[in-house]
Amino acid sequence: MIFYLDYAPAPVYGIIPTMSIKIKADALLLDVDGTLWDSTPIVAKAWTRAVRETGFGDMTVEPDTLKELFGKTMDEIAEALLPGASTEVREAAMDKCVLYEQEALERDPCDICYPGVIETIRELSLRLPVSIVSNCQSGYIELFMEKTGLTEKEIRDTSCFGDTGKGKTDNIRDLVKKRGYRNAYYVGDTEGDRVAVRQAGIGFIAADYGFGDPEEADRRLKSFDELKCLIR
Repeated sequence: MIFYLDYAPAPVYGIIPTMSIKIKADALLLDVDGTLWDSTPIVAKAWTRAVRETGFGDMTVEPDTLKELFGKTMDEIAEALLPGASTEVREAAMDKCVLYEQEALERDPCDICYPGVIETIRELSLRLPVSIVSNCQSGYIELFMEKTGLTEKEIRDTSCFGDTGKGKTDNIRDLVKKRGYRNAYYVGDTEGDRVAVRQAGIGFIAADYGFGDPEEADRRLKSFDELKCLIR
């Protein structure tokens, strides 16, 4: 038997398998890094080149470092990555990081999506609006769409820190209000995602295969394509 609920409660173990409880959502909002793809090996090389050219000696930016930082706003990333630098130096370094990152991702085939991402988004977009909300820089979501072949037919709206100057909480709130969604869910992979989503007042689905470890969620995914069975 499959149970259908408008909002999935915390599971009662031994009684109802959680993946048997489908979520009735009127919109799905998605994170990018750690949820849809892992660009950190490509980006780490680009950022290493950028910070060295900006005067940080033989500093190396590791993919694992980026996994800890991605999900924050670009201002927060700059402060964490270059804590001893002045604001002006951090801004110059991050501008070059973004430039070299964009160039590297444009050159690379970017076969870096998690399994089933593109097919799942295409299928879900036939059932409900799918959007992307991220703390990334301007142009990053568009580059993701270009590399994956996804279009405005599949991704209804996009919103990011680089375009609005706002963090994830405010961007989620603005999008939900603009579209009049009443039962939207966000899929993300970090504790920062969870906090932002809870503050925005919508449902949260944790991508457990991603970079972080959100402490709680309405539902949890072992792989992205589980959304096809989870969302009705």
